[in-house]
Amino acid sequence: MNEEKQSTQKKRKKINWAPYWLILPSLIYLALFFIWPMFRGLGLAVYNDEAALSLQTEPSRDAATAGTLPQGTQVEILDQQGNLIPPDEAGQANVITEVWYQISAEDADGNTVEGWVSESRIRVREENEAGAPTAGSVRTRIGAGDTLTEVYSEPNENAEVAGQLEARAEVAITDQSILEIWYQVRGEDRNQTVEGWAQSRYIQVFGETNTGRIDRGNTGQFTTEYLSKMVNDRFFWPATITTFLLMILIIPVQFVLAIVMALVIQARLKGNSLFLYVFTIPLGISELAVGILWFSIFTQSGFLNSFLQTTGLINTPITFLSADTRYWIIIAIWLAEVWRATSIVMVIVVSGLQAISDEVLEAAELFGASLWQRVRHVILPMLKPSLQVALILRTILALQVFAVVIALSGGDVVTVLANETYRQYSEFRNANVAAAYAGLILLISMGSAVIYLRMIRSQEEMAA
Repeated sequence: MNEEKQSTQKKRKKINWAPYWLILPSLIYLALFFIWPMFRGLGLAVYNDEAALSLQTEPSRDAATAGTLPQGTQVEILDQQGNLIPPDEAGQANVITEVWYQISAEDADGNTVEGWVSESRIRVREENEAGAPTAGSVRTRIGAGDTLTEVYSEPNENAEVAGQLEARAEVAITDQSILEIWYQVRGEDRNQTVEGWAQSRYIQVFGETNTGRIDRGNTGQFTTEYLSKMVNDRFFWPATITTFLLMILIIPVQFVLAIVMALVIQARLKGNSLFLYVFTIPLGISELAVGILWFSIFTQSGFLNSFLQTTGLINTPITFLSADTRYWIIIAIWLAEVWRATSIVMVIVVSGLQAISDEVLEAAELFGASLWQRVRHVILPMLKPSLQVALILRTILALQVFAVVIALSGGDVVTVLANETYRQYSEFRNANVAAAYAGLILLISMGSAVIYLRMIRSQEEMAA
């Protein structure tokens, strides 16, 4: 008996790993292509990678940190020095560099002098096949009291002086080094003076060369700066209001039309297949093509004006799409979106109707229920799972309306959140504010999905 119990317990403890292995690729896909990009995108909206600049106690990357100054801080430039820079960093933006030559020459006493001289003091006269300088002469100092040029033991003006050369002395160039300028700066942060060294790539030097500002930092911080810029953007509130207005106008009409279209198909009338093909035609047309199509309808020489003039309802063409007729642009966008995306909702509703048993509908009809009563008390309650999916999908699509708006309004007279996301990224090159707009669209989409899931629940969900 005990052996049988132990055998039963062992069987119960055995875990079926097959479902977990099957779902693993989906989890990896979500992590790589949804969760990670989403967090990176949201990070752009609330995190500034260049918020502050860390100053070093010495002009070296390995030196200790002397303090930090926020981006945009006005600074006083106290000194400057060149340090070796890796070749792959020499071409980066805002990097100020200088070239030093390692030379060999004879001084006025005939002694050999070897060391480093700044490029500004050497006139190159010979180069090898690769274009590297091999020989030159010392430049003449104009207006200087001391005409001699100092040669340093290292490519640095603070290094030990190895000798001096007269003007026009012939030199052999054996090597060269590229140095990045480091600035010793001093600035105020929260009424506290911070002084230290920073690379030229982070400092914008003003004309007089003794003042400047922190152009960008190397230390990140969380910030609400980009969210504030988004909210204070002059297009933010018009875009938000128009987006919600279109959602309110589009979604109810689409659902009514989609249910009617689905019921027509479900009725299995003669020529039922033709109805299905006609209703699904917009599914094969891109959003931009739909926008252009409806633009050709509403333009001054378009189909609508031609029809009204032909029927004698108007004498001259009406300007529908202009800054003075903004409401007509919204109506045109509404009609274009209803025509374009109702088919998507219809397909989902048709799928839900096919899951409803014919016996249920026949029983309701047998008990004397009218079409409206069958729709209200039988069909719609049983369509709740499909309506959830359709509402969530359609709301997300309504928030992403973009190409139709561009085609019909140019994106300025009437604008939406998706258009402002594109404008910030493409025209203003501000990925952070664009990420803030995208994050707002994401939050609205997720919030609306939660609301739909809570409000439209099936009887099984409500019982649970």
